[in-house]
Amino acid sequence: MFFLAIGWQQVLIIAIVVLLLFGGKKIPELMRGLGSGIKEFKDASKEEDGSVDNKKD
Repeated sequence: MFFLAIGWQQVLIIAIVVLLLFGGKKIPELMRGLGSGIKEFKDASKEEDGSVDNKKD
């Protein structure tokens, strides 16, 4: 996992690029959408786990 070892300089450069691409007003909307997507994914995976357990009986 050496490729995941990024420093604060790389994080700063990525943040600046994202800010330039999307603008300051669009970033909260993107993060909100990302958060709701993650929540839906977790809910769906929990539902899937429950339905798989019921099918085993």
